[in-house]
Amino acid sequence: MSISLINNIKSTASRFSAGYLGMVLGLIGTGMAWRYAAAEQGYPAVIGEVIIGAGCIVWLVLVSLFIIKSLCFTDRVTDEFRHPVASGFSSLLPATTVLVAMGLTPYLPLFAGVLFGLGAVAQLAYAAWLTGSQWKGEYPKAATTPVLYLPTVANNFICAMACGALGYTDLGILFFGAGVFSWLSLEPAILKRIRSDGLMDEKSRLSFGIQLAPALVACSAYLAVNHNHIDFFAKMLLGYGLLQLVFMIRLIPWFTQQTFTLSFWSFSFGVSALAKSSLNISMSSDNKFIHLLAFTLFIFSNAFILLLVVNSLRLLVKTRLSRSRIPGQD
Repeated sequence: MSISLINNIKSTASRFSAGYLGMVLGLIGTGMAWRYAAAEQGYPAVIGEVIIGAGCIVWLVLVSLFIIKSLCFTDRVTDEFRHPVASGFSSLLPATTVLVAMGLTPYLPLFAGVLFGLGAVAQLAYAAWLTGSQWKGEYPKAATTPVLYLPTVANNFICAMACGALGYTDLGILFFGAGVFSWLSLEPAILKRIRSDGLMDEKSRLSFGIQLAPALVACSAYLAVNHNHIDFFAKMLLGYGLLQLVFMIRLIPWFTQQTFTLSFWSFSFGVSALAKSSLNISMSSDNKFIHLLAFTLFIFSNAFILLLVVNSLRLLVKTRLSRSRIPGQD
C-alpha cells in the first residue's frame, strides 16, 4: 500500500463524524420496510435486500474510518466523547451495529446474534456512562437538543426491534419499556428548549430531524415485539408520528436555508420507520383511505431517502473534485 494511499485514508478518517452513521439508520430502516412489504404484500424482495446490503457496506466503511481515527487521532475522538452534543451522536456506533445484525439475521443468524449482543451491551454501557455524566447538574442548556434521544431512546427501540427479529420477545419488551419511558422523560425538556430557549445555530438546526423519529420508531419497535398485532396503541404512536411529520414539513424553508450536508440524514430514520409503520397499520384495515395513506407514505419515504442518496453522492463527488483540483488551473 503506497504512502499516498495511506495518507488519503488517514485524511478521510480524520474528518469522520459519528453523525454520518445516520446514513446507516436510513438505509437499513428503508430496506427493512421493503423486506416487510415483500413478505406481506408481494413487493420485489431484491429491492429491500440490496438497500440493506448497501447500508451494511456503508456501516463497515464508516466503522473502519472510526477505528482508524481512534488510532491516529485519539485526542479528537476523546473530545467528541466529552462534547455535550457530539457524544450523543457517538451512540450511533452501537445502534447501527444492532441494525446491521437485524439485516443479516436471515442470512447469518448466529453471527447476527453475536453482533446484536455486542451492540446491545455496548449501547447500554455507553448510555450509562453518558447519562451518569449528564446527571450532575452541569449539562449546558443549549445542548438540550433532540440528539439527547439517541443514547437512551433510539438505541433501546432499535434493540427492541432486533429482539423481535431474533425471537427474543421478552427481552425486546424490556428494551421497549426502557425506550418509551426515556422518551417521555426527555421530550418535555427538549420541547421547552426548542420552543423558548433561543434560536439554534445552523449546526444544531438539523438535529430537529431526530424529533421525527421517536414515535415512529416506537411504533416499529412495538410491532416487532408483539408479533405485528395492530392495536389502539400502535395507531396512537403512528398518529403522533404523523403529527411530527406535519411539523417538520412546516419547517422545511427554515431547514433549507443552509446548503446540503450529511446532517440532513438525521431525518432518515424517522422517515424509514414511517414507511414500515404505515404498511403495518394498513395490513389490519379494510379502510381504503388507510391503504391509500400507507401507499402514499411509503412512496414519500422512499423518494425522500432517494433524494438524500443522490445529494450525498453529489456532495461526495464535489468534495473529491475540489480536493483534487490543482491550484492555478481554474
